[in-house]
Amino acid sequence: MKSLSEIETTVKRASRAAGYSWGIAEEVGKSIRLSELFGFPGIKHLNQYYQNKKKENFDDIKLIDKINKSKGLSFCPITLGVNFIDQVKNIENLKKCSVEKLAYPLLLLPFLSRGSEIIGKKLLFSFDDSKFLLNFNVSISSNFWNKEIPILANQVEISFLNNEDNFSNQDWNNLYKLAEDTFVEETDSLKEGAAGAGLIDND
Repeated sequence: MKSLSEIETTVKRASRAAGYSWGIAEEVGKSIRLSELFGFPGIKHLNQYYQNKKKENFDDIKLIDKINKSKGLSFCPITLGVNFIDQVKNIENLKKCSVEKLAYPLLLLPFLSRGSEIIGKKLLFSFDDSKFLLNFNVSISSNFWNKEIPILANQVEISFLNNEDNFSNQDWNNLYKLAEDTFVEETDSLKEGAAGAGLIDND
């Protein structure tokens, strides 16, 4: 089994050989490392994309807007991912953005996960019948487990989710009330043994 550091280094070098700058290649290495760590076939999709890139042109999104439409070519997931990380704090203000015709959408996934950590918010990444919930770059939940992820997404949506508890106030109050049974009632002896107790002020 290949180590994560070996994956990152090889991907970085392969990305440079595929025509990307060393800076972008380094970002791709970090992201594919994450894909494999989270159990997604990042190496497989990156290899397919680089093979396809030799014979097919892809468009780039420099400035990400609320709606990003294709003029015919599919968008490159790598330049989109790098620009997403760079612009994520501004994109967050849009609440939601969409991308038309994105090639190899799985390759965008780890970039979004890293963006989730930067802004401290969960992101929902969806295309076709696929949904991925990105949790602060700690985990990725998906309804697409053990299925073949398509190499082209006709319509992609990225939504910024508000941070909310996953439980009701009633559930919390019930649990807190139970926790109160462990609280120790303050007594005179506890007061005397508390920090600073018994010290004589000579001033």
